[in-house]
Amino acid sequence: MTFPAVIFSFFIAMLLGSLLHLWRGGSLVHVLIYLVLSLIGFFGGHILAGVLSINFIRLGTINLGFGILGSLALLALGYWISPERVD
Repeated sequence: MTFPAVIFSFFIAMLLGSLLHLWRGGSLVHVLIYLVLSLIGFFGGHILAGVLSINFIRLGTINLGFGILGSLALLALGYWISPERVD
């Protein structure tokens, strides 16, 4: 993964975490949790796709499809287990 690809991946992951917070709300702690989970999920999905040799919506050196799926999966899990959800 090149340096510009890493920066772009950070932006995509941060965008997904920020959109969840914008949609569901919460405190400052929730924002930080969403951003960290989104980053871990995105890069985890990217690495998993590389290990399994799966090319799903590949953008240059980024496995964008699996990165987004991993990010969404961890965000959903984090939202589900968070103690103070805003419903």
